[in-house]
Amino acid sequence: MIHKRFIVVLTGKTNPSRFLTFLVGAGVKISGITESGKGVRFRTDKKGIQVIRKHRRRFKMKVSIKQADEGAVEKRLFTSFRFLIACIIPLVASLFLWKIDIETDVPEVSERIGDKLEEISITMFRPLSLIPDEGEIRRALMLEDPSLSWVRFKRSGSTLTVIPMLSPKLNESVEKTGPPSDLIARTGGIITGFQLSRGERVARVHQTVKKGDLLATGILEQGNKRKVVGAEGSVYADFWTEYSFKIPKTVDYHLLGEENVIIHWQSPIVWKEGGMPALRSFIKTERYREDRLDQFELMEGMEEDVIIPLIKYKILTESQTDLIIKDENILHLTFGNDTVEGTILFLMNENIAIKRPLSQGD
Repeated sequence: MIHKRFIVVLTGKTNPSRFLTFLVGAGVKISGITESGKGVRFRTDKKGIQVIRKHRRRFKMKVSIKQADEGAVEKRLFTSFRFLIACIIPLVASLFLWKIDIETDVPEVSERIGDKLEEISITMFRPLSLIPDEGEIRRALMLEDPSLSWVRFKRSGSTLTVIPMLSPKLNESVEKTGPPSDLIARTGGIITGFQLSRGERVARVHQTVKKGDLLATGILEQGNKRKVVGAEGSVYADFWTEYSFKIPKTVDYHLLGEENVIIHWQSPIVWKEGGMPALRSFIKTERYREDRLDQFELMEGMEEDVIIPLIKYKILTESQTDLIIKDENILHLTFGNDTVEGTILFLMNENIAIKRPLSQGD
């Protein structure tokens, strides 16, 4: 702590210089000496006050003592150890992640994202410097969750907000009216699962089917009884499909700038005219971020890291079903002067069932 300061005024019939010389010889700290018609004025500390009071009568001096107005409750505050500690604590705390928010109305998605973030060690109280970049986090979340079409992030101080964007799905509650039907395969593949609301399975899980094969029948038979109900639902299968593309070699993209924080120190006391002083935070922060538009040129060697993720994202965002891409193989890729062309073989999992009206005879 800063030692308290006092203002001393010496007056009397004798010359105060002898007393001042004695005080200096006694090791008293004296500063700001001024002389006027009323006497000699200077500053000293608590130890000096004790010496002055003890010897003032010996030198026949009258002494007036009052505490120095440092003006400055703020000055003592800003130079105290407590203030320094109060400043250090929020600065150190700002280096750690204190809160993770997941903005979604679907509890299952929120739970899956929370578990995945914990799995890749993105948890509260983790140093911000050890948190991966947004692209790496996004890839980890979308890799195992086909319901996500994109994931946005918003970081404000020590808070990380995850905003998942779900893939659009067909409104299954709206069913088209029509005659009772069977479900057949619109393409070949290996069946991985059934989700039937009506009808009976004909094919089996892990069975290989061809285009046009019967997957589920809309006719139920029990003994000699035969009832036409129609088959409704989905049949999922793995299948390979070729995807040809042609994209510009130079890609424009928006680059999010780094968020900068400026910390200003301010007096915690606000003086008001004719009223009691108000208190406020002694730290004022300003945040700003400069985004910029940049260009990116596709080059050989970016197939796995850039081109394939771009094509997969395009396919998933254009799909109106719960499509999953499991694997891919590049058949060919050509880098021209202005464009990149190629064909990629994707292993997809999707509903392959389509309706075929039942023949009910007469």
